[in-house]
Amino acid sequence: MNKRNFTMKAALLALACTAFVSMNAQKQYPQPEKMTPGMSEYWTPQPKVVTPGDISTNSAPSDAIVLFDGKDLSAWESANGGPAKWNVNNGIFTVNKEAGDIRTKQKFDNFQLHIEWCIPQNISGSNQARGNSGVFLQGMYEIQILDCYNNETYVNGQTGSVYKQTPPLANAMRKPGEWNVYDIIYSAPVFKEDGTYRVPPRVTVIQNGIVLQNNTTILGTTEYIGFPRVVEHGAGPIILQSHGDPSEPISFRNIWLREL
Repeated sequence: MNKRNFTMKAALLALACTAFVSMNAQKQYPQPEKMTPGMSEYWTPQPKVVTPGDISTNSAPSDAIVLFDGKDLSAWESANGGPAKWNVNNGIFTVNKEAGDIRTKQKFDNFQLHIEWCIPQNISGSNQARGNSGVFLQGMYEIQILDCYNNETYVNGQTGSVYKQTPPLANAMRKPGEWNVYDIIYSAPVFKEDGTYRVPPRVTVIQNGIVLQNNTTILGTTEYIGFPRVVEHGAGPIILQSHGDPSEPISFRNIWLREL
């Protein structure tokens, strides 16, 4: 190819490219529609209506399962079987240390639990031997109850700890003789075929309006001696502990649960 032909072909190619670019530059494409508020709104399904409890009467929300209404322990049984033999009087019930732990007759998975508890005003003892009890979620995982008002102990055994695992974020104890409130939000574990956690259990604990556990991962069973174990299980009861320490027994009232 001579130089003149090469120059002509190059010029024609450049002209064709210019025409192509020009044609596409002039072509108009649809623009995105202008956003309106309604484009990002949806109306269904509507959340169910839940009537909150009345603070003045300590009533439960309208969709709650009432576990203690001040009258009897009909929703509970002994953890060893048979009737719950803790003492009910004047709208509260008190631990009977000779009768052992009690548990709900009903079993649960994911839930919101409200429970109020009181350390007796004349409490004695120190460290773990002072108003010791616990709330076991699904019968497996203990949230510690203890009098930690001017009473130090190991921090992963303090009030509001995931026992022997995760210390609370704060010490929110009221004085002995005053009522404490736990609001506990619990997500049950999901297990793999081999029995290990696919999704571990998680818990949020609020005491007297103060967050103690913030979506905390529970590592396994809350052992007194040893380390957490992963034990496959299904729905389980709420267990209240009758601890063997010699201090005066604590009391409970106004217990309800919302399944999630």
